[in-house]
Amino acid sequence: MITIRILAAFAVLAFALSAGAQQASQPELKIDSANRTLTVTANEKVDAEPDLAILHIGFETEPTDAKSAYAEGARTSNAIVGAIKQAGIPESSIRSESQYLEPDYTPKSHKFKLAQQWTVRTSPEHAAEILDVAVSAGANSTGEIDWTVKDEAALEEQALDKAAARAKENAAVLAKGMGVRLGALIYVSNQLSAPALPRPMVRALAMAPNAATAPPLAIEPHKVSREASVYAVFAIE
Repeated sequence: MITIRILAAFAVLAFALSAGAQQASQPELKIDSANRTLTVTANEKVDAEPDLAILHIGFETEPTDAKSAYAEGARTSNAIVGAIKQAGIPESSIRSESQYLEPDYTPKSHKFKLAQQWTVRTSPEHAAEILDVAVSAGANSTGEIDWTVKDEAALEEQALDKAAARAKENAAVLAKGMGVRLGALIYVSNQLSAPALPRPMVRALAMAPNAATAPPLAIEPHKVSREASVYAVFAIE
């Protein structure tokens, strides 16, 4: 019986600590006749055409001995970067993501392969052209694109402005409908997010004989979005 009472005491203590932790992370709003409040939540989304495309370009050599894999990788690496620069991309817009020489994990292979990845920043209208240039130069693990804008902060501010305005409008409408007068703002919080969008990877594992004369891929940029949520508590009179 003593053991059961001790366990029960610990359970009560744990519950109290958990409840205290939740209250510490959220504002405790005391609702009574002296503190009448109105709470609203508003969500808004803004879209913009992208003005920047971040291309993920890379290659992987065929499995061979380590020295040959490195030599072939060096040749391919320089050919890809050279072709991208010749297409008009400045060196400052090309950044290495990763490069490694690793064993080929095929059973009983005992061979190696070299892989390298870059990010290349360009305008959306040139994205397909640069991908085509890279693949023609030997990039066989290429195609993922991040569509974005140069001034992300401005887009986020627009989303917050719209959400804040919507929260205030909703509060005014709700107060009018309930027959009360909207008072001062007591508490407000916000949250920003970027919707997750699929980014397909195009892998050119083998070049067709007429690939050099084939037109670039038909790529249509998707819009850049930001979502904002505003939680507000107003006094009512």
